[in-house]
Amino acid sequence: MNWSLLSMKSIHNNVPTQPKRRLKTKPVLIVLGILLLGNLLWFIAWLIPNDQQAKASEEVASVDGKIITKEQWMASMETIYGKEVLLDMVNAEVMEAAAKKNDIKVTDAEIDLELALIRSTREGTDTSLQAYDDEILRKKIRSRLILEKVLAKDVNVKEKDIKDFYENNKNLYNIPTSYRTSVIYVATEEEGKAVLKELKDESSFDGLARERSTDPSSASLGGDVGYISKGTDSIDEALVEALEKVKEGKTSGVIALKDGRYAIALVKDIFEGQAFSYEKVEGHIKRELALSQIHQSVTQESFWQEYKAEWIYGEQ
Repeated sequence: MNWSLLSMKSIHNNVPTQPKRRLKTKPVLIVLGILLLGNLLWFIAWLIPNDQQAKASEEVASVDGKIITKEQWMASMETIYGKEVLLDMVNAEVMEAAAKKNDIKVTDAEIDLELALIRSTREGTDTSLQAYDDEILRKKIRSRLILEKVLAKDVNVKEKDIKDFYENNKNLYNIPTSYRTSVIYVATEEEGKAVLKELKDESSFDGLARERSTDPSSASLGGDVGYISKGTDSIDEALVEALEKVKEGKTSGVIALKDGRYAIALVKDIFEGQAFSYEKVEGHIKRELALSQIHQSVTQESFWQEYKAEWIYGEQ
């Protein structure tokens, strides 16, 4: 505390002929009062957390009376996922800088093609895409496409090789309708009917899948089995056929599977099949053939030094 506010002029004792000056107590008391009020207000402000502190200490869960705060939750998430998420963010910015420098464009149509190809080649048990929503997935694909275009831009590919590849692999670009699906597997038809009743009573499909499904791998994901289409080897054929009759966002009835089990399916999204012409996939094929000529592996992190990328985890 700055007590200089209370300092007074010295009494000149070396001038005895002058009478001593009496202190004016009223101004001093006013100053003391102001200081006391300021300290009181500071103490009150200290007791009341600001908005940021309040949000950090906000309760998000409790177990047997023990509180889990938002700050603890966020710190745990940062520890588990923070590095991976930040890596994606930095890589995305690095690739955008590379696209600008090399005058590279990535269109929505190119991203749509890549997504369609990804869905058509994913097995039903492949859960690598389940963690991402559509927006994040599109951003990741965009970054990958920029990287591939940077690497392939100076590689010469003959037009004949591109056309030959297309003619020999047309089936790759004739993509069937796929269904983003969650499934609850049960042992008997009666159990399936019981699950349907709970769903009609507005029970959560995700929760019922975790609780009732007999398939451990999909049950742990709330029943999510990814993208299903005709020809998906890991999915019962009867289930694939039943999905064709279910509308987007709706749940099927009890489906009798060929392996003796029963299932109830939720169709989250439907992606209509499409046959891509040579003109639509020419750029994709050219890039793939160019990349096949590059024998060394190059990642997005390889460009960090060029674009002066840094992060809190030190050198990449």
